[in-house]
Amino acid sequence: MKELSLNILDITENSVKAKATLVEIAIEENDDILTIAVTDNGIGMTEQTLLSVTNPFYTTRTTRKVGLGIPLLKFAAEQTGGGIEIVSKHVYKYPKEHGTRIFAKFFKKHIDFTPLGDVISSIVTLVQGHPDVDFVFKHTHPQKNLSVLFDTREVREVLEGIPLDSFEILTWIKDNLTEQYAQGQ
Repeated sequence: MKELSLNILDITENSVKAKATLVEIAIEENDDILTIAVTDNGIGMTEQTLLSVTNPFYTTRTTRKVGLGIPLLKFAAEQTGGGIEIVSKHVYKYPKEHGTRIFAKFFKKHIDFTPLGDVISSIVTLVQGHPDVDFVFKHTHPQKNLSVLFDTREVREVLEGIPLDSFEILTWIKDNLTEQYAQGQ
């Protein structure tokens, strides 16, 4: 993928398909390293799935025979000298504390580092496509004094029943994230 924000979108879509009601997306970076963590409370993966999930020819989809989301994220991280770590607890084995966490580390100064891209559009797209799922998005970069935080649970409290996927709310979300990023630059 040309931007890491598209990887984030793809990985988060997997969380939603796994019946997550809460997905946390955390980007932490400094001048040298960027990390992305996507954590959900979905059904999790079995041990067998966890062993196979980085194989591009493994997928749970029935519409095509390849699953490229996690393998592409792994490749993007590894080509910079980083890597990924996946921890998952399946609902059958862990009925009260199930879910998945995917953590990727990238070395930003490597020639093969993929740029982060338009993460704002990815977050807005997730909210628009899944207005009933809660998303928590954090992006920090201490050296740039950047601290972006967006939590749909807080927005829901204020909206008192107005759907998150309404045009006005999506526009507000985009503007709010844009403003937070502008303050950190």
